[in-house]
Amino acid sequence: MVRKELFSLSREVESALNGGLPVVALESTVIAHGLPRPLNLEVANRLQQIVSKNGATPAMMAILNGQLRAGLSEDEIRLVAESEELRKLTTRDLAIAVAEHWNGATTVATTLWIAHRVGIKVFATGGIGGIHRGSLPDISADLPELARTPMIVVCSGAKIVLDLPATREWLETHGVTLLGYKCDELPAFYSRQSGLAVDARVDSAADVVAIAKASWTLEKPSAILVTVPVPEQAEVSEDLLREALNDALLESERLKISGRELTPFLLRRMVEKSEGATLRANVALLENNARIAAEIARSL
Repeated sequence: MVRKELFSLSREVESALNGGLPVVALESTVIAHGLPRPLNLEVANRLQQIVSKNGATPAMMAILNGQLRAGLSEDEIRLVAESEELRKLTTRDLAIAVAEHWNGATTVATTLWIAHRVGIKVFATGGIGGIHRGSLPDISADLPELARTPMIVVCSGAKIVLDLPATREWLETHGVTLLGYKCDELPAFYSRQSGLAVDARVDSAADVVAIAKASWTLEKPSAILVTVPVPEQAEVSEDLLREALNDALLESERLKISGRELTPFLLRRMVEKSEGATLRANVALLENNARIAAEIARSL
């Protein structure tokens, strides 16, 4: 058992969990490192508002002074959005972060880890990590955490800069159920299509909950991944995406950027090369996913 004193829940999150009310986990890395300022703070506040407006309590995660936090105050969200020294923390960093009293933003993997242990069942994010392009077997820590954490995760697929077919294959191999929310194929983050099949289509929050409850009754250890296409009006055209991504990949090779720095570099360059189209799509899908996650949490 993880010691409870290592966790700190906001009053609102603790009250909701104790009362059996719907709660939606939110990651903080997208706010701290994924969006430009001051848009990141605006989006963080909007995500909180969207979850609340749709009948659930938002629980943004972070690690502050070594404490695992579920639910942040306005001042703490501002700290996450504006601090120059906030680390990007994945599950391998947890012990060091606690022992050394670090401040950090949580990735998908770390958010899953914390949320599950405090009793949250639904998590909304933009895109999950996956398998990186290239010859080295560079696999995001998000994937094994999804394979061993029984939660509902609402996203728009894996980030498009990754190897999507390899990521899809990894999820299948490791037993992660992949649902398409009102769609028949895996969304590709900024794009509504990838050509990759989902395991089943669902058309409502109730459909998602029925499958999740069956999975939990069967004691399956893995997540239910609910993939939601980017809203149609915000989708980036296939030609623009291909051009922006290819240019960004060539630049990353020239600059020898790899590892945990590669994905944020590619996403930033795609924003520049698409003249902001990918950024607008990112914000639109984040907000849409938060709304759908709140509906699912309420249906639970």
